[in-house]
Amino acid sequence: MSLGSRRKARALALQVLYAQDLAPVAGEGGDKLDHAVATYGDRFELDVDPEAREFAQVLVRAASVDPAAVDAAITAASRNWRLERMARVDRNILRLAVGELQHVHDTPVKVVINEAVELAKRFGTAESPAFVNGVLDRVAHGLGRRDPEP
Repeated sequence: MSLGSRRKARALALQVLYAQDLAPVAGEGGDKLDHAVATYGDRFELDVDPEAREFAQVLVRAASVDPAAVDAAITAASRNWRLERMARVDRNILRLAVGELQHVHDTPVKVVINEAVELAKRFGTAESPAFVNGVLDRVAHGLGRRDPEP
């Protein structure tokens, strides 16, 4: 899958997580979130190919499989910021990336962090990229995730 497709998948996954954070879907979470990933692209006229949609589902599932563990990792790594006080966009970018760090081990740590920072630049505030980068670096170290040395 191309970098552009993965980037679109991450943006779609972020939008699904943001919407879920804003107004949680009642019922079976995994099925509802899968449906959201499958339909959001069409409803909002996003240019997301089937392969990117599939990757977005993987990312949403990774962030949602154990939301308490994802939030605990973020809380442990964020200094002086409670989860509920973080900007909603930043919180969901972090959830997306931490889920990927915890459950999608074929993506290098540097790529996960870089892509999260890019989402923060696109969707967050001027301070979001530095905040997301710092928290994710600490999360990755806390999880023992390191990229192999070249």
